Amino acid sequence: MKNQAKSLDPSIIEAFSSKLRGKIVMPKDVSYDATRKVYNGMINKHPGMFVMCVDVADVMASVNFGRENNLIIAVRGGGHNGGGLGLCDDGLVIDLSGLKFIRVDTSDNTVRVGGGNLWGEVDHATHPFGLAIPAGIISTTGVGGLTLGGGVGHLSRKYGLTIDNLLEADMVLADGSFVTVNKNQNADLFWAIRGGGGNFGIVTSFKFQAHKVKTVIGGPTLWPIERTEEIMTWYHEFINNAPDELNGFIATMIIPGPPFPDFLHGNQYCGIVWCYTGSQEEFNKLIKPAMDLNPVFEHVGEMPYPSIQTLFDGLMPPGLQWYWRADFFNELGSEVSAQHLKFGSGIPTPLSQMHLYPISGAASRIGAEETPWAYRDAKYAGVIVGVSPEPKDADKITNWCKAYWEALHPYSSGGAYSNFMMDEGQERVKASYRHNYERLSKIKRKYDANNLFNVNQNIKPA
Repeated sequence: MKNQAKSLDPSIIEAFSSKLRGKIVMPKDVSYDATRKVYNGMINKHPGMFVMCVDVADVMASVNFGRENNLIIAVRGGGHNGGGLGLCDDGLVIDLSGLKFIRVDTSDNTVRVGGGNLWGEVDHATHPFGLAIPAGIISTTGVGGLTLGGGVGHLSRKYGLTIDNLLEADMVLADGSFVTVNKNQNADLFWAIRGGGGNFGIVTSFKFQAHKVKTVIGGPTLWPIERTEEIMTWYHEFINNAPDELNGFIATMIIPGPPFPDFLHGNQYCGIVWCYTGSQEEFNKLIKPAMDLNPVFEHVGEMPYPSIQTLFDGLMPPGLQWYWRADFFNELGSEVSAQHLKFGSGIPTPLSQMHLYPISGAASRIGAEETPWAYRDAKYAGVIVGVSPEPKDADKITNWCKAYWEALHPYSSGGAYSNFMMDEGQERVKASYRHNYERLSKIKRKYDANNLFNVNQNIKPA
């Protein structure tokens, strides 16, 4: 049975506080309610204590304090996790938002990033050098959570997942010790964190390989939802034969309002959001088949890479109600596309949507055992999200999301991309790591035998 942080003797907390540069936030503090907010407004957890770390020493002290006082420990980076796994009830939250630094090394195009940074901050730092790291599609996402789970995004087909560009990490382990992991040091741990989530320790800094990307050609093309089956059939053939430079994720969605034109507002669409890293001339040739399908709207053009990363930030601010479900898919055949048409035609709120991210190109050429990310053979990472600013819509978006997922799941590959999962239980975690789960479990036993880090998509120690 774990202790509650609020029941600890105040003298113990005071002694702990004297070891920190960062501050402690307790439930009685004025800033507590603001501190416990995360990206998903549906999450309403009440931690017993936050430690707002500002350096590695704070993280080490916090891990030791949590372990010695038998507290539940959650680790929060950017706070974007759908299931709210950066928080816990009654326990200790180790908050990394004060661990921010970015250093770009132009001699080898590598970038060192703090464990508390957000991707928008990284893009801001790398863009003046004409560099980018493959990472998601929303700039407010935390570097740590996205990376440790895999990292699918606009550049996946060209440069792989975020984990495929991770060269090194600094970590604090369950015993409070500090290690550096890379292909030569603690290689087993380096393997495990490239997709194994926050199970093995707290990453305080990352070193990434960046790539020469200054501008991209990107944006959406939209078709009426009634054409979903036709567009999905075409898209499956097209994207899996496209050059690596072209990425495009397909979606069912409602256009909620500005900045889109008035005639689109409130209507359901099947859309593709493109991102291309080559020349305008080549893009025009490549995209012609899509334009020949007569989209009702297209807004595709050249933009700085950080602009495509922030394209959806305004529509998806922190604090909305979110419910997520996910699976991997290999096909978009008639049975699958028929379900997308059915549920895409009944989207319950303007921000609710479904995305299918391609795992072809460079992301598919990494071996299924080279990292824990086991579904390199899947064609798509699919996610359904119910989203609303209104708490009263929580049941409506959750029920739609679950029903959509249940209709599609029989056609899936069995597991899901862990960054798209809620708190769904051990069998789903095992399914998502597939043949790599046993190896992860053994590494977990070596580095965290007592499962101190368990508020995550948890891998049990062997």
